[in-house]
Amino acid sequence: MEKEHQIFGIRAIIEAIQAGATVDKVYIQKEASGELMKDLMKVMKRGNINFSYVPVEKLNRLTPNNHQGAVASISPISFFDLETLIETVIENGKKPLFLILDQISDARNFGAIIRTAECTGVNGIIVQKAGSAPVNGDTVKTSAGAVFNIPICKVEHIKDAIFLLQASGIKTVAATEKTDQNIYDISLNEPVAIIMGSEDRGVNPSVLKIIDEKAKLPMFGSIGSLNVSVACGAFLYEAVRQRG
Repeated sequence: MEKEHQIFGIRAIIEAIQAGATVDKVYIQKEASGELMKDLMKVMKRGNINFSYVPVEKLNRLTPNNHQGAVASISPISFFDLETLIETVIENGKKPLFLILDQISDARNFGAIIRTAECTGVNGIIVQKAGSAPVNGDTVKTSAGAVFNIPICKVEHIKDAIFLLQASGIKTVAATEKTDQNIYDISLNEPVAIIMGSEDRGVNPSVLKIIDEKAKLPMFGSIGSLNVSVACGAFLYEAVRQRG
C-alpha cells in the first residue's frame, strides 16, 4: 500500500470517512476492542465501508507508525455511479461495452485488466465492494495509469449490477469453462457486458444462473485455464474484432 494512499489510527480513519474520503478498505486488528473501535465500526457500517480483520503483523507491515489496530487504504480515484454511467454511455450513442469483475482479488491482475480494458474501448468496469482488489499503488502501476482514464463503478452486489444492465438492454456474457459454447460463436457486436470470475473459483454459480450467455476460450494444452487477465484480454479483443 502506497504511503500517500493510506491512513492509520482509529480517529483519523473515522474523520476521513466522515469527511467523504474515498476509503477503499479498512484493515482491523483481530480481536481489537475499545469504545473508539466501536465508533469506527459504526461509522464504517453507516458508510458501507469494506473492511477485514487481519493479524497485527499485517498492520505492522503496512505502517511502522502507531496504527491503534486500524489502517485504511484510500483510493487514488473516485468511483462512478453505475446507473448514471449506463445512461451516459447510451445517450452518447455508443454501443456499450462493459466489464464486470466478480471478486478478482489480486491487485496486479486488476491493474492488468484495467490496462487492457482501456486499450479496447471498454466504457466502464464494475466491481463489487466486498472481496475485490483495492485500487492501490500496485493497481495503478500495473495499469500503466489506465486506471485514471476509465470509469470504475463499485456496487453492493454483482447480481444487482447485472439486472440493471439487462434492464438497460445490455446483454451479459460470462467467461466460464462450464459451457460448450465457444467465445467465437456468440455475438459481441451489440450492447454487452463481459463477466470475468475470480482467480480461484471463476464466476460465482449464483451469477451464472442469471446471465444471458456463457462462453469459453478453446484450450489445446494440458493446463486447463488461463490467467484471468490474459483470458479477459482474449474476450475483449474478440469484441473488438467483431465490432471492427
